[in-house]
Amino acid sequence: MNAAAVAFDPWSPAFVADPYPAYAGLRETGRVHWYEPTGQWLIPRHADVSALLRDRRLGRTYLHRFSHEEFGRTPPPPEHEPFHVLNGNGLLDLEPPDHTRIRRLISKAFTARTVQRLTPAVERMAAELADELCARGGGDLIELVAEPLPVAVIAEMLGIPRADRGLLRPWSADIVGMFELNPTEEAARRAVRASVEFSAYLRDLIAERRAAPGDDLISALIAAHDEDDRLSEQEMISTCVLLLNAGHEATVNTTANGWLTLFRNPDQLAALRADPALLPTAVEELMRYDTPLQMFERWVLDDIEIAGRTLPRGTEVALLFGSANRDPERFPDPDRLDLTRSDNPHLTFGAGIHYCLGAPLARIELAASFGALLERAPGLRLVTEPRWKPGYVIRGLEELVVEV
Repeated sequence: MNAAAVAFDPWSPAFVADPYPAYAGLRETGRVHWYEPTGQWLIPRHADVSALLRDRRLGRTYLHRFSHEEFGRTPPPPEHEPFHVLNGNGLLDLEPPDHTRIRRLISKAFTARTVQRLTPAVERMAAELADELCARGGGDLIELVAEPLPVAVIAEMLGIPRADRGLLRPWSADIVGMFELNPTEEAARRAVRASVEFSAYLRDLIAERRAAPGDDLISALIAAHDEDDRLSEQEMISTCVLLLNAGHEATVNTTANGWLTLFRNPDQLAALRADPALLPTAVEELMRYDTPLQMFERWVLDDIEIAGRTLPRGTEVALLFGSANRDPERFPDPDRLDLTRSDNPHLTFGAGIHYCLGAPLARIELAASFGALLERAPGLRLVTEPRWKPGYVIRGLEELVVEV
């Protein structure tokens, strides 16, 4: 490893708190770097990350073409099977033709019109949460606003009873722990337990909706079909879990990280308060400036050459979204927060066939949440400097204590 790769230290609290100087070193010293601790190729530049997200020589999985042994990988332990069954039947970790088929069926239920219809409800919920924060005089913005909104929205979409919604966030947090680099055995145990419990819960809920369909996404997924092709029960379970995990983990962190960014850039916060019409470009800029999903991994299915180096089949690339979104080759003055930035092709939602299906909903939620707090809490300010969670891939704060 070169010195720039050594500076990349995803287990260091100091790095997690501010990875951007290390990213600059990676970009300046090359297009691809071997990182021994995780056995991955680090890809830091925007043009390469964008191109590789669309390159079919890479895959989220390799099992559609190779066995573990053929690919030179060790199969996961049998006791981890519940997690891998759940994760392996969702869109995020599938490749064509299964990915194509399932995304087409889900799109029949998860339509743009469905998302747009949710907008008044999302805005109402965001306003209620902002009012509650104001009534308290402040508190942890994550606990009181950032977390409840996306969980409530996806639970409303899926038709999960209000009494059960407290189960969702803990299950989600335990499952996504497996997406971190080199997860511990304890993290794996928690993910497996959450996978078993969440799957059992959804299996019962799906059975109820088969017997008595409602006006919710689970009922729509049951009804979605092409000729004789339908989603299997496991595919529906995996889809619902993915919608929850992807639909709120990143949104929670974008909200909290975004407010911390605004507090640290008071001139930009003042400009946004003075002109709420900036909100659409502000949301895009906050997602670019401090990306909630810092890294996305892909397997090399066929040899690829980058900058004269061959990345052989069977290795893994780490696409550094956080670095790509600060690349000066693509974004003028990338380390400056500019809420008016209009040319902003950030990669926060990915690209290619795995582009985030829920991106329109995320944008609605973020605009509603930031808009409600800007309107109802114009004097909102940070009370204490926050701590970052230890996770790097899904990067967020422990808490964000504010006062009105």
